[in-house]
Amino acid sequence: MKRNARDNEDSARRISRRALVIGAAQLGVVGALGFRMQSMQIEQADQFRLLAEENRINIRLLPPARGLIFDLNGLPIAANEQNYRVVMVREDAGDVGEVLERLTKIVQIDPENLARAMEEMMRRSPFVPVTIADRLTWDDVARVNINAPALPGITAEVGLSRAYPWGADLGHVVGYVGPVSDYDLSRIDNQDPLLQIPKFQIGKTGAENKLEHQLRGSAGTKRIEVNAIGRVMRELDRKEGTSGADVQLTIDARLQSYVQARLEGESAGAVVIDLENGDLRAVASAPTFDPNLFVRGISTKNWRDLNENIYRPLAAKAVQGTYPPGSTFKMVTALAALEDGKVTAEETIHCKGWVEVYGTRVHCWKRAGHGNINLHESLKQSCDCYYYEIGQRVGIDKIAEMARKLGLGVRHDLPLSAVAEGLTPDKAWKKDVRGEDWRIGDTVNASIGQGYVLSSPLQLAVMTARIATGREITPRLVRAIDGVEQPSGRGENQGINENNLRRIRESMSDVINSSRGTAYGSRITEVAMKMAGKTGTSQVRRITAEERAKGVTSNADLPWERRDHALFVSFAPVDNPRFAVAMIVEHGGGGSAAAAPIARDIMLQALYEGEPPLSAYPSNVRGKIQEQQRKIRERISPGSHGLERA
Repeated sequence: MKRNARDNEDSARRISRRALVIGAAQLGVVGALGFRMQSMQIEQADQFRLLAEENRINIRLLPPARGLIFDLNGLPIAANEQNYRVVMVREDAGDVGEVLERLTKIVQIDPENLARAMEEMMRRSPFVPVTIADRLTWDDVARVNINAPALPGITAEVGLSRAYPWGADLGHVVGYVGPVSDYDLSRIDNQDPLLQIPKFQIGKTGAENKLEHQLRGSAGTKRIEVNAIGRVMRELDRKEGTSGADVQLTIDARLQSYVQARLEGESAGAVVIDLENGDLRAVASAPTFDPNLFVRGISTKNWRDLNENIYRPLAAKAVQGTYPPGSTFKMVTALAALEDGKVTAEETIHCKGWVEVYGTRVHCWKRAGHGNINLHESLKQSCDCYYYEIGQRVGIDKIAEMARKLGLGVRHDLPLSAVAEGLTPDKAWKKDVRGEDWRIGDTVNASIGQGYVLSSPLQLAVMTARIATGREITPRLVRAIDGVEQPSGRGENQGINENNLRRIRESMSDVINSSRGTAYGSRITEVAMKMAGKTGTSQVRRITAEERAKGVTSNADLPWERRDHALFVSFAPVDNPRFAVAMIVEHGGGGSAAAAPIARDIMLQALYEGEPPLSAYPSNVRGKIQEQQRKIRERISPGSHGLERA
């Protein structure tokens, strides 16, 4: 049907309106797009130019040189050395297996390390370089460069790696570094971007770990141009980072090396502390380990040997190990009783070889007893019954208070791994921890350093230092950081009656210098160097009444792990104390036989700042000492443990 003119006119008007609306909308869209394009091209040009640059230019971190660690005399004990390595870029190598086979014919590569490198290479992009072998010699690098045409994708590089010139002698003190692990990252709140660098190394144990913040330094940067898939095209510029701070420890590396040599063959720990300022001159544990093994990537065999050794070479016994202090604790009990007025120096107590405590016999080490004995003789002869009595008089809380004043039961703040707090028990401790009331028998045991009491050689050295000086000496391991002297550990007067301290010192002198003293055989015969000390023996097994009736089994007849620990503490010279020494020989038997001779040798080495004359030793042991010194000289001769750097 033909539409009339009016309908056609109406339809045309409707189409025109629709076209107008659509056209307006299109115009609006075009206008908006134009405005947006103008904004992006003119107003936001800098922003988008920056984004484009970010896609084209990458900024990569440059690891800084790690700070060095020196000993007291400026000898390097943790250094950085050039590390020659070879890396491979997988996409440039072609047949990776074939190239690696050629490489192994040119340089020797541990199969275990090669397998790890292959695994890493497969995980990473083909254009990312992966380290195949490091710590190569210059000759190895030269051979790689000469054979470069036959080794596509292989490049020789040079960087810095940690090295420990003194090896095992300072393993427990300095510690070691290693690559950052997921576990490390989980323990760090504010993570340094450096930690994300592949194979970046941080301190794992010892001073390397505890001084990580000072030693690490700050990162440098380099700008590189990359293509669309991230391949490096060229380096644009670089800014080197700031090296870590250099740290000087209080340790005398030569003395430390001697102490380690003297402890060889024992499971032991020893500490030497300077009484002038609290400086730790030696902190040794035996057996020990070579930290260089960990830096280079310890083998499964070496790790198993260290980890499964019954003598625990990875344990820092000098600061981490805690043991019943035995009779070395008697000075604490004596001072507590003297200060509290519960005993006088002249008062005698009868020792018949045992005392009865609520129906239980507690024995003295001397089966026949010591008879009537005063404070001086009780320390000189190490009478147990004397301390059973005065311990009950003064009570455990006063004993514990004195122990803490002397540095026991306190975690000393040192940059070392797992510094032990030990245990100085009192009534509140037993109630809180064990839910039990304190008993008289507990006090009796504690009075001679047994029962719950636990101390480390470090703590015993601090105790001895405070007794020798009357000052609140605190141990110090870091002498200076970047040349800035750290606070001294000299300490102020600790408020113990000087007359009481003098009596304890005189008694400790006679322990060694009197023919009836328990350590007379380990005396120093040079008058100006005379030593004072105290022996200690701590039981690791309970002696039953049946065994005591039959006769106590000798340590020599027991398995090693059931023998008593041997302890000894000392200071010298008696008239003007310079050093204190504390040590333990695990399962060594008696303190006088096992620990005292070693402590004397260490003390003489410290006093003479080197090998002492034979005249300082008792005449009956000079032949033995001469042979011993010869063997130690051979062990620590120049060229063996970094001494060539002296």
